[in-house]
Amino acid sequence: MNSPSDTLDLQFYLRERKILVEQALINQLDACGRWQESRLQQAMHYSLMAGGKRLRPILLLACCEAVGGETVRALPFACALECIHTYSLIHDDLPAMDNDDLRRGQPTCHRQFDEGTAILAGDALLTWAFELAAQSLPGLPGELQLTLLRQLAQAAGQHGMVGGQMLDLLAEGQTLSLAEMQNIHVRKTGALLRISCLIGASLGGGSPQQIKQLTRYGEAFGLAFQITDDILDETGDPALMGKSPGSDRKKAKSTYPVILGLPQAREEARIWVEEAENALKDLSETSQPLRLLARHLLSRTS
Repeated sequence: MNSPSDTLDLQFYLRERKILVEQALINQLDACGRWQESRLQQAMHYSLMAGGKRLRPILLLACCEAVGGETVRALPFACALECIHTYSLIHDDLPAMDNDDLRRGQPTCHRQFDEGTAILAGDALLTWAFELAAQSLPGLPGELQLTLLRQLAQAAGQHGMVGGQMLDLLAEGQTLSLAEMQNIHVRKTGALLRISCLIGASLGGGSPQQIKQLTRYGEAFGLAFQITDDILDETGDPALMGKSPGSDRKKAKSTYPVILGLPQAREEARIWVEEAENALKDLSETSQPLRLLARHLLSRTS
């Protein structure tokens, strides 16, 4: 693939990388055998291939490219991240959690199938993610792969995303401080975005300083993403979002617009986007997609 430049067309870049990720997911699904005959695998396929931005795997690939790495080495981990993200969405949508009927403009997994199947599809996607990430990758030292697997598990589990989801449930109906809300978001949303960048930079052969910079980018990007997500829940177009807005207010959740108001929430998003861009200082032009991705958060509609 061509190296990105300052005149990069971000939408073209995102489409190109999305196609790359989805083809890799299809290849991995095909390698599993005759999934069409299994209700469980049908549910996995339904949710995994229902669309979406593929943001986490694209971030991973972009960080790999930013340090001069080859995307082909990063694809198994990219697929693993999308599986973990999809499993979290399936479980988030369940009646015991957010009780949502739509995801990405289609019936949620438990509506399309049933609750039991949806729970098991999420479980299967989570465990399959680590099977994908653990496969042999030519040229990748085993010790590094083991370290990345451990870090991925930490980001997805009780110390990261799942722990943040628990805090989010406990916070419903409460008025949180900004610091308390950020602690939830750093874990619930930010952990997977941060680890996407760390893994991508590591797989690309980045130096310790480059890995540190791109990890910091992921942290700032994660907060900016969550703030804009909260704003969209207040102001978004259901047709573009693929789900009904206003769900956070219905659950009496503390969000950036609720605590800060919309104008200040938008300013907070701008501050974190600027922080993400600053983290890329001194990196070469191959990091341009990351810069544009961060800026794009301020104008996103879905």
